[in-house]
Amino acid sequence: MTNQAYSVPLKGIRTEETIKKSRFICDLRPVGSREEAKEFIAAVKAEFPDARHHCSAFIAGPPLTGDMGMSDDGEPQGTAGKPMLQVLQGSGIGDIAAVVTRYFGGIKLGTGGLVRAYSGAVQLGLEKLEVVMKVPMRILTLEISYAQEGMLRRMLDEYRAEIEEQNFGASLTFTLIMPSDQVKAFCERIVEDTNGTAEILVEDEDIWR
Repeated sequence: MTNQAYSVPLKGIRTEETIKKSRFICDLRPVGSREEAKEFIAAVKAEFPDARHHCSAFIAGPPLTGDMGMSDDGEPQGTAGKPMLQVLQGSGIGDIAAVVTRYFGGIKLGTGGLVRAYSGAVQLGLEKLEVVMKVPMRILTLEISYAQEGMLRRMLDEYRAEIEEQNFGASLTFTLIMPSDQVKAFCERIVEDTNGTAEILVEDEDIWR
């Protein structure tokens, strides 16, 4: 399965709303792993030690296939963590953790009310969240003649490629990085434009940027 680009949070954000006298504070933050998500959840709990609940959900990785987790943190089962996670999954955003801190206001919301409150808190945060694209990239090593250097440099912008390293010897050797979805077309173009004289080595695994 080919890796696909996906949105990730640019930075953390906090939103708050009051529902029937209960305060719902939503913290969203970028996370790259389950461990980072756990550290974030622990930090929010430490910031609000007197709150009744700190419900959470996270996706470390792509929005539908990343490492996921959730917690109702004392709320009735299925009323907090699961609806929070469902909102995150539906957003198309990955590498994200959400903690909704609740200060109980004395009025019970019922299971349906809790589901709406926790999912709504996350949705409110997502509406204000700034995101950027996380793109799978591939490293290529390319060996060409000096006469072909100008042709290569003209191609860089077209394929969103960047030169990571270059070496000058009997021929030119470039280490390039480019979006993975551009690699096939780029290699075909290089082979065609150099009449098959270019030497190309493509790394097996994507890196993410």
